[in-house]
Amino acid sequence: EVAAQGIYTKRTLASAADMKGLKWRAYSPATAKIAELVGARTGTARTPEAVAEGFLKIAVENMANAIKHISVQRGYDVTEYTLCCFGGAGGQHACLVADALGMTRVLLHPFAGVLSAYGMGLADVRALKQRAVESRFSAAALAETEADFAALESAARAEVAAQGIAATRTTAKRTLHLKYEGTDTTIETALATPTAIVADFERRYRAQYGFLMPDKPLVIEAIAVEAIGRTQTADEVPPVFAARAGPLRPLRVNRVFTDGAFRDAQVYDRDGMRPGDAVSGPAVIREANATTVVEPGWRACLSARGDLVLERYETARRTHAIGTTADPVLLEVFNNLFMAIA
Repeated sequence: EVAAQGIYTKRTLASAADMKGLKWRAYSPATAKIAELVGARTGTARTPEAVAEGFLKIAVENMANAIKHISVQRGYDVTEYTLCCFGGAGGQHACLVADALGMTRVLLHPFAGVLSAYGMGLADVRALKQRAVESRFSAAALAETEADFAALESAARAEVAAQGIAATRTTAKRTLHLKYEGTDTTIETALATPTAIVADFERRYRAQYGFLMPDKPLVIEAIAVEAIGRTQTADEVPPVFAARAGPLRPLRVNRVFTDGAFRDAQVYDRDGMRPGDAVSGPAVIREANATTVVEPGWRACLSARGDLVLERYETARRTHAIGTTADPVLLEVFNNLFMAIA
């Protein structure tokens, strides 16, 4: 990270005192050396701060591409959704990743920094059983699968029970893996009436591929049963906040390097925020297990449930113009985009 005592990039968020006496230099020798190499090879001088921000930009694009793989490529328009952010460092990149995806809203749970561990503690116990069928879909074929479904469900429930989950807390979900005859890709649909199954298959297929093949018969490739044993449930009662004397005040003001320039950013403690409090970027919100960076043009608000909601209130600017100068950061970004398409 590029930092000086009292002057920080947006990823270096604590004061020298907070870091227990750790001494920061104006920039690390490694970053300075990289900046020197980039300048020598491209003919364009870059400050160490700009080089560090370039690394972040590449990382952000890679994270955005990973999200596209599980959303856009499956027919979902991510701009209509809220980005759920988690991980101790997730909040540091949330606004930038949302901008890269064209999203304007980010949600950070009160336990966002340890959300994986929190989820593991509350996760249901599941057992999945499958059996190949490979027969043309019809009402008669569907009826013939009943015995197999019953056998799979019995085995799945027994596996969940072996892990100490009571039968009264266990449910089972039956599904079909359907495909068009002559194709390889299946669509999972819930077991229902034949008409409802076909309608669900066509809806999901159109959403994922954009077309249907009504002239081709459907094939039941496999059937599956998932037994789900409920362990614990999170109590989502809104928290009670202690009264605060006076309005929200920042702990300090630090300099951050963001969007190509140094800016003053106020630093807040999430524990000091109350429902309805709003913090406009650039700003930093610290907490026990995570840090959130509020980028310029974004605003963070605390909800009644204790969630931190980030919303873009200014239209994102697109600063990349077409030119003849090779920008090493943009070259890497576009290389990754082309590889993601390939």
